Amino acid sequence: MKNRSSGVLMHITSLPNKLGIGTFGQSAYDFVDFLEETEQTYWQILPLTTTSYGDSPYQSFSAIAGNTNLIDFDLLEKDGLLAREDYFTVNFGNDLAVVDYALLYEKRRPILEKAVINALENIKYADEIELFKNNNKSWLADYAEYMAIKEHFGYQSFIYWENDIKMAKPYVREQYRLRLADIIEYYTVTQYFFFKQWFELKGYANKKGIKIIGDMPIYVSADSVEMWTKPELFKVDNNNDPLYVAGCPADDFSSEGQLWGNPVYNWEKHKEQNFRWWVYRIKESFKLYDVLRIDHFKGFSDYWQVDKAAITAKVGTWEEGPGIGLFEAIKKQLGVLPIIAENLGFIDSKAEKLLLDLGYPGMKILQFAFGGGDNLYLPHHYTQNSVAYTGTHDNDVVNGWYNELDDQGKMFVNTYLDRRADESITQAMIRGIHSSASNLSIITMQDLLDKGTDSRMNVPSTVGGNWQWRMKVGELKEKHKKFLKEITILYSRERGTNGANI
Repeated sequence: MKNRSSGVLMHITSLPNKLGIGTFGQSAYDFVDFLEETEQTYWQILPLTTTSYGDSPYQSFSAIAGNTNLIDFDLLEKDGLLAREDYFTVNFGNDLAVVDYALLYEKRRPILEKAVINALENIKYADEIELFKNNNKSWLADYAEYMAIKEHFGYQSFIYWENDIKMAKPYVREQYRLRLADIIEYYTVTQYFFFKQWFELKGYANKKGIKIIGDMPIYVSADSVEMWTKPELFKVDNNNDPLYVAGCPADDFSSEGQLWGNPVYNWEKHKEQNFRWWVYRIKESFKLYDVLRIDHFKGFSDYWQVDKAAITAKVGTWEEGPGIGLFEAIKKQLGVLPIIAENLGFIDSKAEKLLLDLGYPGMKILQFAFGGGDNLYLPHHYTQNSVAYTGTHDNDVVNGWYNELDDQGKMFVNTYLDRRADESITQAMIRGIHSSASNLSIITMQDLLDKGTDSRMNVPSTVGGNWQWRMKVGELKEKHKKFLKEITILYSRERGTNGANI
């Protein structure tokens, strides 16, 4: 990321189609073509891992397994694993601009089960599945087993399972493997579908010169296979229940702080193991992505620890993180990697020093720039080694943010950006980051489309109603493409000689 370049933030779930949720199907390939046409270099997405609590991609049953909601049925039909009548007339939701996760859960499972049966009965796919199992044995068997047992116990977290299986005793696990073999196979084969379709899409993007920026949450979910099989890596009691949970105090995203509920790491144990699990996790992530954004980078210098019984994140303690030692171990074993640090929220001198020592680019959010005074998020402070954004998935879209400003605030924004009379506020904000010194500039798809606040992706510290926005078919028009291409070329962010160097 040494040269000037740009890209678009758009999660897979937000792509348009008639399947109730964005998938790895034709609209994803069309999106790659759009990025190529408009001289973009990067497609940034949210985590691809399977979702759990609140449908959030930042709460996953596994740090590695993929979100099977993203599997495309048209591609399965093309591969001979589904018939069109298996899914074409199914109602996945009446509002094509909103993801109905509860309805998807009900409707997609029977269709995927048919595809699984068909794959296992086809010698070609059966052989490929066996190869997939062998190549992913470090995580796949544990994941499929965990999900099957969850299903057996009414989808409860392992914390509520019967004690012998909760403690993952080997002889009890073997009994469940035999008892739940068919369900385990379902979770195994659907992972094969996920990775096959994703790698084909990523290969298409890379061939077009588009690089994928992926996202890795710093924490895993309390309801996860890692907590079940590797409890020693977390601060847990004798029953493998979390002693503390993660969050953050009041910051730019939440005046009340954020209580995430994820278990916190036992960093001493990680250090004893030379950060083996983290090196593995990073390595697996770079199989999926070309560049990796690591969420909540502050947590590696210090992290906010809250008692598991707490109702809010207001009361907690700052605890020491692994610091530079973790990243030295990663570099020693994996080499120099293209990583973006999410350095937002409460960033003190210790966190700043860690980022400076590592040399990773941090994030600059233009919406944070207009709180008064010579704010460091104002573009004239940006350095080349940074990534500029209009906003992230946790921000309101530009129109929603701007409409909440008072008259004085709006005047400051318009004056600073030298907003023209014929220019929308979204266009002015995009121009603000594209014209900055930051090597990489990323805009959200909602801002390019000039969408309102109802298209916001997430409101931190809330459950329900998030991660639902979808672009409609035909909503991306020639005027949007024309604006994006022109402003990209104007500020020397086009692909080719100015393309990203990763």
